[in-house]
Amino acid sequence: MDRFFHRWARMVSSPRGAKIVIACWLIVILALSALAPGSKPYAVSSGEGSVRDNTPSAAAQAIMDEYFPSNDGLVALLVFHSQEKMPTEDREKIKQISEWLASEDKPRHVASALPFHRFPEAVQDKMFSEDQSTLLLNVALEKDLESSQIYDTLKEIRSHVEQIKGTGLQFEITGPAGIASDTITLFKNADFVLMLATIGLILVILILIYRSPLLALLPLLIAVMVYQVVDRVLGIAAMNGWFVIDKQALSIMMILLFAVLTDYCLFVISRYREELKKIGSKYDAMKVAMAQVAEPILFSGATVFIAMLTLFTAVFKPYHHFAPVFSVAVFVMLIGGLTLIPALFALIGRKVFWPFVPKLQDEAVKPKGFWTGMGAFVTKKPAATAIVLLLLLGASSFNIGNMSYSFNLMKSFPEDISSRQGFEILEDRFPPGKLAPVSVVLHSDKEIELTESFVNKLAALTESLQSEDGIYEIKPEITSDLAKPDASLPRNFMAESRTAVKLQVTLKDNPYDPAALDLIEGLRGKSAALLKDSGLDPSRYSLYYAGQTAEQADVRTMNQRDILVAFSLITLFIAIMLALQTRSILLAVYMMATILLSYTATMGLGWIIFHNVLGYEAVSYRLPVYTFVFLIALGVDYNIMLVSRIKEEARKYEWREAVRRGVSRTGSVISSAGIILAATFCVLITQPLQELFLFGMTMTLGILTDTFLVRGMLLPSILSLSGGKGKNVQETKVNTTIGE
Repeated sequence: MDRFFHRWARMVSSPRGAKIVIACWLIVILALSALAPGSKPYAVSSGEGSVRDNTPSAAAQAIMDEYFPSNDGLVALLVFHSQEKMPTEDREKIKQISEWLASEDKPRHVASALPFHRFPEAVQDKMFSEDQSTLLLNVALEKDLESSQIYDTLKEIRSHVEQIKGTGLQFEITGPAGIASDTITLFKNADFVLMLATIGLILVILILIYRSPLLALLPLLIAVMVYQVVDRVLGIAAMNGWFVIDKQALSIMMILLFAVLTDYCLFVISRYREELKKIGSKYDAMKVAMAQVAEPILFSGATVFIAMLTLFTAVFKPYHHFAPVFSVAVFVMLIGGLTLIPALFALIGRKVFWPFVPKLQDEAVKPKGFWTGMGAFVTKKPAATAIVLLLLLGASSFNIGNMSYSFNLMKSFPEDISSRQGFEILEDRFPPGKLAPVSVVLHSDKEIELTESFVNKLAALTESLQSEDGIYEIKPEITSDLAKPDASLPRNFMAESRTAVKLQVTLKDNPYDPAALDLIEGLRGKSAALLKDSGLDPSRYSLYYAGQTAEQADVRTMNQRDILVAFSLITLFIAIMLALQTRSILLAVYMMATILLSYTATMGLGWIIFHNVLGYEAVSYRLPVYTFVFLIALGVDYNIMLVSRIKEEARKYEWREAVRRGVSRTGSVISSAGIILAATFCVLITQPLQELFLFGMTMTLGILTDTFLVRGMLLPSILSLSGGKGKNVQETKVNTTIGE
């Protein structure tokens, strides 16, 4: 393996090789730019379903589509609210709006709207909230609209309403269509702002650290070049339907790309400057530097790549669709780290460090500074250091069991956004379950005859459902009149094929609360018993539960499954990679254990901040998965760099001294890299979605914890206590001969 990396270093760092590498990158970028589109036009929001479409709610929706077909697509809930009982003049304005939505002049993509203006006044009164201050109108859009079409349609509705309603009436648009439209509003130009903020932040930090303009600009230039390749490759893949490009994945990928490539640059720069003080030739200095850092970069990139590949095993769409975006990005980043970075810096040479150009020195200068002192401290008092940190991190980890998770996407939106304001108005003034009723479909394998016997059994079924704790009401009310030959059946009650009957169930709880999700899962489990107790044969009849509550119940199940599978596979595969890189199972166990402890401590400490300081009752259910994948994968990088340097030093020094020197030699560069990585994730704090805010904050906290406490102190103290057991270090001198 060492010979391979020496040959690789010679190839990419020689005068001819460096020029070929850069030429190849430029040719690839130009070719892809000419032939391939970017990824953004193909980016979509993944939704919250299963990639296999085999969930109970998906099956229920398929039954709904088959037996109760509709031309309606997403629904927009128009909310009209007055501070007191709505005045007559405002009711008249709402009638005008209702007439417009039913006329030929309505927006092009409106499929249907609740005809409020046609109802008698007594019926209209019942449509208002109990205090008569709030009215809800349903507007269904056409099926299969693009996000931009939804946005434009609701914008037209809002503009028309604002012209009519006056200043005393509050108007908001919520519901699935409102959420989709507001999502577009929130993320308009978000990627551009994120990129500017990320580049600006990295530039400032690099200037502060190195005080060299080229050292600040070149990592960004390299990141831009690599990003061009990644973006075009993803565009080709999406254009040909090879995989889905998720919008949120693209945003986070861009941040990760700039941060990780900057880290790779720092690793190479640090070792390059060290060798330039020993070797006169800029190319030979890079050969020696890359011979030592190529392996750590390869294995650190490979561990992140494998972690991203494991997301292909996820069944939840947002997790699964992260896999291709990040796998492609990490793979190209790794190639860039092993080729473009050394080639570009080798060509420029010492000038890259201007105005602090490293000069040849007769003898090595002993490192000094914070990490030199820290290395001496943790190797002198490893037991005390390890005990204190284990107690501190362990105490933080215990809080992870107290975390509460939200499955309500609306709570992630800013408080002043229209869809959230409308949702909260409805939540305060109507039964919470009315926000998203549950459709219960009774399906039969034979045609249903509305005999008195069947109607009585159906009534018994509705009574059983109504008796369940958590159900507010069921419509339509089942009476014996339905069995009469001349009975007028409720709208959408029975399928045209007469093999299915639909009931609408309103829950007492918010449809996204854990209690509502538990209720749906409970009903699914006892469906056969409910049918049997009502006199309906379970071998002939089946119950299906459709709607957003049923979908979120499936999301919770998928999330639990993916957490178990992804966490297990990532831990296993990264541990294997660490064992291969260190050639030691024991070292791999130490590294993996400390990384996992860093994760649990970060989540526990994060919950203390989110819950006790910021006042959040719950956090997004996606936070544990996203944080685990990125924090574990990225945390491995710094541990690999540290342990690789310790192993290198152990070829010449006894183990504890090698640990001390390893911390001293890598401390500055790794802490700088950690600060840059944490700062780039911190950019997400500026994003409007609570989910991204919490993710950015958690990653920032985790990276800093891992960089300074776990990698800088805990792992070195544990390695010092181990006495080098399992180190498996080859006692061979590193050959730094020119041309070796």
